[in-house]
Amino acid sequence: MCQALELGEGKRVRLITLASEAGAELLGAAELSAEFVRTAGQPHRAAVRFLWKGDQAPGNDLLTASQRLLDLSVVDRGCLLLGQELSSPLTADQAAQRVDSELAGLRGPDMSEELRRQNTQLLQALQDERSRSEELERLNKELDETNAGVMALYSELSGELEETNRGVVALYADLEDKSRRLRLASAAKTRFWANVSHELRTPVNAVIALAQLLLDAGADPLTPEQHQQVSLIAGSGNTLLALVEELLDTAKAESGRLEPQLVEADLRTVLHQLRGTLASTTAENVTLEIADTAFPGPFVTDEVMLTRVLRNVLSNSLKFTTEGSVRLTVADERRPDGPWAVFTVTDTGVGIPEDEIEQVFEEFYQVRGVHQRHVSGTGLGLPYARKLTELLGGRLTLTSRLGHGTRVVVELPAAPARPARPLPREPLLRNVVIIDDDPVFLRTLRPTLGRLTETTTEVTHSVEALRTIRTTMPDAVLVDLAMPSPDGYQVLQQIAAVPGLAQVPVVVLTSMGESDIDRSRLGRARAVLGKTHLTVERLAEALGLRARDTTSAPGEPTGADQPDPKDAKDTPTP
Repeated sequence: MCQALELGEGKRVRLITLASEAGAELLGAAELSAEFVRTAGQPHRAAVRFLWKGDQAPGNDLLTASQRLLDLSVVDRGCLLLGQELSSPLTADQAAQRVDSELAGLRGPDMSEELRRQNTQLLQALQDERSRSEELERLNKELDETNAGVMALYSELSGELEETNRGVVALYADLEDKSRRLRLASAAKTRFWANVSHELRTPVNAVIALAQLLLDAGADPLTPEQHQQVSLIAGSGNTLLALVEELLDTAKAESGRLEPQLVEADLRTVLHQLRGTLASTTAENVTLEIADTAFPGPFVTDEVMLTRVLRNVLSNSLKFTTEGSVRLTVADERRPDGPWAVFTVTDTGVGIPEDEIEQVFEEFYQVRGVHQRHVSGTGLGLPYARKLTELLGGRLTLTSRLGHGTRVVVELPAAPARPARPLPREPLLRNVVIIDDDPVFLRTLRPTLGRLTETTTEVTHSVEALRTIRTTMPDAVLVDLAMPSPDGYQVLQQIAAVPGLAQVPVVVLTSMGESDIDRSRLGRARAVLGKTHLTVERLAEALGLRARDTTSAPGEPTGADQPDPKDAKDTPTP
């Protein structure tokens, strides 16, 4: 009958099985009857209904199974209804006709055959269920084995990761130690450069100064051969001094102690000096062209740094250009942030391989090649030039092709500044006392002081300094810091202890670097000037001569209050 109503095989097996179990449990109940019914309404169901009298009832296991496996399971006193929902709804007449036709075919032994067939299907269904259970058990076992393998792999990977982490921590500690050593080595290198440069400057300055004295028009005449030899000495000294200054400035730049002193610069003068300095280094088949250009408007920069940048770039081009030309052009550009000066150096030299363009800005690096073998150099020129350019607020870029020359562009910002006032022609001071134990420096300083003072009193033994000052009562005192005891600091303290000398201006002259000067011990010294490139203008500015002899605008700072434009360490004391 279930088959006639098109009830699915699975539903059919569950309904037949539970109906059989219910009949077995209710067997023997009073007035027990069972009938196959079809429920009306929605949904349509095929069901078996048991009716009986008395207290007998099916067991809890059967009721639980029927509620879980069947679509319909209702139990009441003396009534049990078990059913399954039909797959395709049939009308009452269609259902009755199909059931009657099915029942008419069941007679005699055919009923037993049908039951055997159904039992066979039931057994097959149970076998299939058992097979599925076994397959599920097998899959669960495989899953357990897979989980065990995953856990083992996870443990192994965790151990390897932990070991790797320990290695990374150890490597990081090693790298930190190496970084610390590199920092210490870099600091030691910077100190070495600074110390060596500082120690070299004093004898080199003496060589240059003595050579200039011999070449001076007022000195004893020299033979042409002697004049040429002394000129070579002066030129070599200047070259050596420039290299020493580069080393010292590189060390200062790396330690963050090199600061530009910005003043209004005369660009045409800078270009003229470069033209005269580099003319002798130009090869026979090379033309050096430096534009004679004045910047249209005020051009504020550190003139010494600018000169060194352009000299290094031009020197580098001249070294590696055997024929053709080296050209420097200057242009002004108006940009959103103000006027800029653009210096362009082009040459027809050997050029630089493309993969080495960035490396030429590494300190001491030199491009290898046939053309470079016989060219001397330290490998500091371009790195030094780029550092100075960046300190001036600009940038230096380089483009080159091997065999087709090189092009270097230096871009610097410009800004207005107050022009320097000219010095009076006549000496302004009556007497100046200079306390220094270096006879060579004293000899080179005399012509400079001769333009500022009528007489100069030199004290080479610092023990006599205070007595000489009190005796002569000079208009100004110049003191060197590095002297035998008492040193310059002690002399400054002695001067400050005398109330009558409070109005005498004191200026410190020294070859010491900025970091070596103890400014807390300078007392009332008006300024600290480096002995290198000491000029009349710088000395007059420090002594305040321009302020005293030239009327200043109201509220305008005097010369003594301005930082020295020539050297990073030559700044007024606080």
